[in-house]
Amino acid sequence: MAAGALALPGASSARDKKQSKQFLELRIYHFASREKQQVFADFLQNAAVPAFNRAGARPVGVFKLQTADNPELKLTSDSTDLYVLLPHSSADSLAAFSAVLADDKAFQQAGDGVIHAPKSDPAFMRYESSLMLAFDGFPQVKLPTQTAGRLLQLRIYESHTNERARKKIQMFNQGGELAIFSRSGMTGVFFGQTLIGSKLPNLTYMLGFPNEETQKKAWDTFRNDPEWKRLSKEDEYKDAVSNVTNLILRPAAASQI
Repeated sequence: MAAGALALPGASSARDKKQSKQFLELRIYHFASREKQQVFADFLQNAAVPAFNRAGARPVGVFKLQTADNPELKLTSDSTDLYVLLPHSSADSLAAFSAVLADDKAFQQAGDGVIHAPKSDPAFMRYESSLMLAFDGFPQVKLPTQTAGRLLQLRIYESHTNERARKKIQMFNQGGELAIFSRSGMTGVFFGQTLIGSKLPNLTYMLGFPNEETQKKAWDTFRNDPEWKRLSKEDEYKDAVSNVTNLILRPAAASQI
């Protein structure tokens, strides 16, 4: 890619410390039925995720949202959506991703049925996508526990102004909230500033836990941390978050996270 072709934060120079921060794409695929969701999940496991890795996205996360884990959403049945996390080490990797996949003959052959699905019977309805830049204090996706019963907690913090959104990110990085998370047992997967997407301005992060009991204990520890109680009352960070989306996700078979 020509220099300057994709002018995004963190992509300016190899000497820039931000260069080590990943670009994170989070996709939400929508399906017409559970059967379509399963076919696409199999496609991800058998063809797409290995190809995504070859194209520079790793580790790839694939997650499902289930009714039992999210009672506050008042779902009548498990969601037919799939959440796919694609981390990229550079803007070049991100920009070239689709072209690399199009030239990957093994991928095109293994995923033919989905890639070339007819208009009359599409593999998915549509997908939404958001692009994030990883935090200074959490520049790379980290793998949480790999236990079979693990859960992933996806949280979106919306702010009413860009200034307040930047202040909340500062609260994590320089204010010490990331450190409080860590010592409370809140195992981070990623923390990202959303550059492009919906519900802007916002930051999005994911935590991983072996089970619900560990998750509850970690959050209780966090809420009772003396440093958090002090930090959360500082005027500097007042009204930094105006809305919170909280989702509990489970890894699909294709997931590397």
